[in-house]
Amino acid sequence: MGILLFSAIGLRAEETKKVDEATTEKPAEEAKKDEEPKVTGAGAIGFYNRYIFRGYEIGKSGFVIQPSLTASYRGFSAGFWANYDTNQRNTTSAVFSNEGKSGIDEVDLTLSYTYTISKFSLTGGYIYYDLSYAKNTQEFFLTAALDVFGKPTISAYQDVDSYTGTYLNLSFAQSFPIYKDITIDLGASFGYLIGQGSYWKTFEPLTGDYTGPKFNDFLDGMVKVGFTIPVTKAFSISPSVQYWFPLSGDAKKTYGYNAETGLKTPYNPNGYIKNNWVYGAGFTYSF
Repeated sequence: MGILLFSAIGLRAEETKKVDEATTEKPAEEAKKDEEPKVTGAGAIGFYNRYIFRGYEIGKSGFVIQPSLTASYRGFSAGFWANYDTNQRNTTSAVFSNEGKSGIDEVDLTLSYTYTISKFSLTGGYIYYDLSYAKNTQEFFLTAALDVFGKPTISAYQDVDSYTGTYLNLSFAQSFPIYKDITIDLGASFGYLIGQGSYWKTFEPLTGDYTGPKFNDFLDGMVKVGFTIPVTKAFSISPSVQYWFPLSGDAKKTYGYNAETGLKTPYNPNGYIKNNWVYGAGFTYSF
């Protein structure tokens, strides 16, 4: 009887051990699965009163729709962005063959890789610009960001195709909670352009043509205020207002009006920077 009792106790102890091992192994397996890299990303669509790119006025009187899609895995990212203008109008920076009509006038495709060390991140990548209002072009870029208050970020974009030149941008962004999960989002950016190719020769009044020195000066500034309003864990709405302005006299300089186009003649061959308001809202679904 004693032997049987001892054996039964031993069997129960062994069964309990197996159960304990099973219960401890299962969470460990689940934790391992949770740690495995996953594909993340977001689909978004924005509705705004106009499209401004680096201070340049691409659309001036048309309501624009801007869809985008991004996906990331192990630091690698791929992105798609487009601009649909409901009333394409010529500006000193954009010339449309179908002025006054609606249509997609830009599609950007982006590939990048981000390397992060603690609060510092470094991103390098490539952008292809498919444009209907100008020549298609390509850029390589490098961005360094610090995840501290103000999130200072400096970026360098090098055009290697139609508009050879370097665009530098310093930006700041900070969000503050205001009610539950709703935040107010503040931001600012400042750009500098270094024209390198012959395209960037500036307007020379003596010759009446673009024969002057290549543009090399501060270009655009932007300040922004917006809100992020979570509707669900994955879906959010972000209304915002941006104010764009020139950062230098060269950026906003013009020489009267062009008789053929009825537009001002800019010192900068790519167009002049003017004060502009951009307002609207974006809708984002993250996965």
